[in-house]
Amino acid sequence: MTGLTLLVTGCTSTKSGGSGGGSQSGGKVTVGLVTKTNSNPYFVKLRDSAKAEADKRGAKLIPLAGKFDGDNQGQVDAINNLVAQNVAGILITPSNSSGVLGAIKAARAKGIVVIALDTATEPADAVDATIATDNTAAGVSQGKYVKAALGKRKPALVMLDGTPGSTVNTQRHSGFLKGFGLKDGSPGIKGTAVTNGDQTKAQTAMENLYQRDRDVNSVYTLNEPAAAGASEALGGKKSVVIGSIDGSCAGVRNVRSGKFAATVMQFPKKMAQLGVDAVIDYAKDKKKPSGFIDTGSQLITDKPQPGLESKDTAWGLKNCWG
Repeated sequence: MTGLTLLVTGCTSTKSGGSGGGSQSGGKVTVGLVTKTNSNPYFVKLRDSAKAEADKRGAKLIPLAGKFDGDNQGQVDAINNLVAQNVAGILITPSNSSGVLGAIKAARAKGIVVIALDTATEPADAVDATIATDNTAAGVSQGKYVKAALGKRKPALVMLDGTPGSTVNTQRHSGFLKGFGLKDGSPGIKGTAVTNGDQTKAQTAMENLYQRDRDVNSVYTLNEPAAAGASEALGGKKSVVIGSIDGSCAGVRNVRSGKFAATVMQFPKKMAQLGVDAVIDYAKDKKKPSGFIDTGSQLITDKPQPGLESKDTAWGLKNCWG
């Protein structure tokens, strides 16, 4: 961790010019937020929750985003924009876990605290702290469930991945395989595809892979839009077990209707609240965040499997987001 210096001495402080990280606007601590997109309901929930927490704490939130999932340059531009506005801290969900490191380093050199939300940077200590789901653990839960739901059937698995270069993509993929008991290259894996977490791309990929192998009986999906695409491609084929991760209200409803067998819920509201609070606390009393803070995950299904702790969709609909 690098040392940070914020030029904040109290509620009446005003921003400083140039380096040093001025942090207040009109007497308010300013918090920057850079999400992957402005359209994905998950990031909409993250942004709205951050705004609500900032309002509650008397701070100002400046939300920016990439134009699409994978828009690394858009996120770099957003970070530079926030640095120019002398924010106290930046919360970022990096599309590319290493592509934004230069901009983050420059921001921290200005005395701005930077916290990764949802998605870790690579390396993790490129930021002051990370507040996120333990995506490896979430993937393990997903993999254990799909394997258990297959019962005695041999796996014929398709893996619909996210965006290459994202730690979320890597951690969920590897976690799923660990939970399932497979390795990359195992004969039980019938195909993989990059979907960028996009429903249309996932549907096209699933259609192509299913045409190639009609024996597919299980599908890993990085997120629920990809799972929805897979379900459309399979025409609701009930014998194929689809597992996902996210915990959106739409995703939980798809579990309830039987389109997905299960999803693993994460909690973006909690990430946003903790992130905003950490920036404000640091601006006010130099209480610096550090390390990894796990906001937890929860397996959701109406078809529980022996030995796997889960909640049903009734619980899921009370706790979902979006």
